[in-house]
Amino acid sequence: MANAPVSYGAFEITVGHDPNVPDGVSVLDQVAEAGYAGIDLGPVGYLGSGTRLGELLAERGLGLAGAYLELPYADHDALEQAIGELDALLGTFDAVRPYLPGPAPRPTLADAGSRERRSRPGRSAAQPALGLDRDGWRRFAEGLARVVGRCHDRGYEPTFHPETGTYVEAPWEIEEVLERSEIGLCLETGHMMLGGGDPVAMLRDWGDRVNHVHLKDAVLSVMAGIVTDDAPVTEIWSREAFCALGHGDLDVTGILDGLRGISFGGWLVVEQDILPRSAERFARAAEEQRHNREFLAERGL
Repeated sequence: MANAPVSYGAFEITVGHDPNVPDGVSVLDQVAEAGYAGIDLGPVGYLGSGTRLGELLAERGLGLAGAYLELPYADHDALEQAIGELDALLGTFDAVRPYLPGPAPRPTLADAGSRERRSRPGRSAAQPALGLDRDGWRRFAEGLARVVGRCHDRGYEPTFHPETGTYVEAPWEIEEVLERSEIGLCLETGHMMLGGGDPVAMLRDWGDRVNHVHLKDAVLSVMAGIVTDDAPVTEIWSREAFCALGHGDLDVTGILDGLRGISFGGWLVVEQDILPRSAERFARAAEEQRHNREFLAERGL
């Protein structure tokens, strides 16, 4: 069971820009004190770098669950420019791996999307024309295969992360990825819901591909408001579409029963992405992550 810096408001767009973001060591302390066994990497360098990051994790008994990375799979020229980001991430894994308890970290791969998709999140389930065409999916599959192969060459098993506001948000887009690749699937319950899917049904149908879990609850009425207002993807976090476990529309019991049914034994990362605007909200984020850990403990985890 792990948590993630995004639950505390630490994104690439907030770290170093928002003075209210807690420092990385503080987040490590809060995650460990709340009873989690691991943490996701967050922005590279935020929690620490190289062997020092490994030492910080080991001092708190924390494993590293994985690291999220968006890449432009269908645009091969852009992918060539971005591949160094993948190498840097895998280099971080190499540096800290000797210090880590628990399963190896997962390269958690998502699509980079486009300006159009980020400006119109949550629509592709009902509007497939917003998605990639046949040639786009061919190029996507080729790019993804290159990235997956690079992960394997470095000794890591990646997972694919659906993300609202990208070219892989709706159930039909997730299915395209699974049919065109051999990559494992991150059961990303929050983004699957916002993309128009039912995570319990997806777990039932695709459980043999699930190799990583991001467990987050979501309020569907908030997402409906974002679509109605024609608002951009950043409003998902500003309006707090993701909420504390048990306060949204996710069937948490159904997810946990489904994971037990497939004997899932990898990392389960609790996430509650927020873009807070005050020190008080950051403080409350820490309280909510303690609540989330207690919520799962009451359910046998």
